[in-house]
Amino acid sequence: MEKVCQTAAEAMKDVLRDGITLMAGGFGLCGVPERLIAEVQRSGITGLTVISNNCGMTGEGLWHLLDAGQIQKMVGSYIGDNKLLETKVLEETIDFELVPQGTLAERMRAGGAGIPAFFTATGAGTVIAEGKPVETFEGQEYVMERWLRADLSLVKAWKADPEGNLIFRKTARNFNPVMATAGRFTVAEVEEIVPLGELPADQIHTPGIYVDRVVQMPPTGKIEKRTERPREIAS
Repeated sequence: MEKVCQTAAEAMKDVLRDGITLMAGGFGLCGVPERLIAEVQRSGITGLTVISNNCGMTGEGLWHLLDAGQIQKMVGSYIGDNKLLETKVLEETIDFELVPQGTLAERMRAGGAGIPAFFTATGAGTVIAEGKPVETFEGQEYVMERWLRADLSLVKAWKADPEGNLIFRKTARNFNPVMATAGRFTVAEVEEIVPLGELPADQIHTPGIYVDRVVQMPPTGKIEKRTERPREIAS
């Protein structure tokens, strides 16, 4: 099976339809499959359930899908500086499921591992536990959480080979590896595609068995919040 695609449109061919559940990697602007998300926007599909740490930032990433009214439900752990998402949540024009960040990651990992449910102490005794089974283990309450899976996972990697083996660079590793395993179909936007056998086997983060298509796109170089110290002027 040929996995390498030449364009984002080719990589997303025949996988976009109304009402799908979509996972998108990234944290802030780090590790976000921006070109693949842009292709989702161009497709015009609606009624999406989107699973991601956050829903982009103003003018960036998943924000475009939110602004276009393509997202029906958002599952995430952070609203942050996204005023559009904040407004939609307060006005109840979008269904928003707020999940503790560690629980979010574990629910996706469970989805990829085929574990339909697990127990965690996070959220016990809070509104997070409302309506969920609670059990006591060794004197402490634990909340049952369900796995998260998606029809389509979009991830951003540093390097790939023609078989779809992926290496993520530093903090871009964030949610991307677990999302790659939890998608029924996974597309990777990568900065570089190298010949087969060039990736060291013990450095591969996501095996190609989880990846259906890869497309090479240059990095955008965007910085979420630039912080600089004052330049020292020599006397």
